[in-house]
Amino acid sequence: MSLFRYTRAGREPDSPRPPHSPLLWIGLIALIAGAVVLAFAWLAGWIGRDRVTAQTFTDTIEATGAKHAGFRRAHSKGVCVSGSFQGTPDGAALSSARVFRQQQVPVLGRLSIGGGDPHGADASARVRSMALQLVTDDGQEWRTAMNSFPFFAVPTTEAFLEQTRAGIPDPATGKPDPAKQAAIAAKYPSARAFGAWAKSAPWSTSWANTDYNGVNSFRFIAADGTEQAVRWSMLPQAAFEAMSPEQRAQASVDYLADEFAQRLAQGPVRWDMWITLAEPGDAINDPSIPWPDTRRRVKAGTLSLTAMQPQANGACNNVNFDPLILPSGIAGTDDPILAARSAVYSESFNRRERETASGAAPAGGARR
Repeated sequence: MSLFRYTRAGREPDSPRPPHSPLLWIGLIALIAGAVVLAFAWLAGWIGRDRVTAQTFTDTIEATGAKHAGFRRAHSKGVCVSGSFQGTPDGAALSSARVFRQQQVPVLGRLSIGGGDPHGADASARVRSMALQLVTDDGQEWRTAMNSFPFFAVPTTEAFLEQTRAGIPDPATGKPDPAKQAAIAAKYPSARAFGAWAKSAPWSTSWANTDYNGVNSFRFIAADGTEQAVRWSMLPQAAFEAMSPEQRAQASVDYLADEFAQRLAQGPVRWDMWITLAEPGDAINDPSIPWPDTRRRVKAGTLSLTAMQPQANGACNNVNFDPLILPSGIAGTDDPILAARSAVYSESFNRRERETASGAAPAGGARR
């Protein structure tokens, strides 16, 4: 109830009220202060052990392997790349984002491999990734992080944390507990499907001939306000070549980076961006469910990469490729995995920035 009442002359105090006891006010202040402290602790992940927070998630990722100060917690090994993006009229019809209308948009990106070892062997990584930052002439940014797998392994943030915890090595063996991993596969059909993909899908011989999928759903907003749920992929113009087990066994530690440098020496390496349009009934907020192959697809642009740098001194090293940094004309969905990725990327970025600032990170970083 307001302490004031309105009259034609304006506001005036209500009739005097009996004074409250000082103890009552002290108790109220203490209650509010306590609530603020509890809320802060809850958000920080200090209480509520089973809560999924960015801190908890990043801690769990770090526990799956050796910690490497100053490096990304996932996809730790990679190279910086740069080039440009040229949109198409079809892309511009779906989204009002300037990126599809500007003649050429400069691109800063990163090609990487899965895993948390910045010194791991390129050819031994099952998952390969592409992250991009596009900045248009009006100052808007679009950041996207894509992977070579066609769908996500689990449907929810809680399941994602369960899966990550199952990958923590057992102190007795130094390897993840097979029983825990089997339990995840038994609990989540999508995890079984992902395992089948990982075992059966052929490995590409290059970053350049790999498909990269956004996996999560987003919303394209047209100039007239029309919205369309979409997923996107970067499909290579280079012909696919399968990598044999013998090639993987004989490949050098920096095989993918060395091979990509050789390609760039011959000219730009290109991918076409294809947008898949959702139809009623498609899973918008569950990245573990692929959309049918019959869905309409639109070519929205072409990515051309022309240069590569080691990540240690490359411009991409200090970029957080948060998938929810989006320009006007593109918006996120309620996909919980998308929100989790954004939060964990931020937490990982902040940790490695602190490590670098404190001198905990190695001088000069890794070769790649």
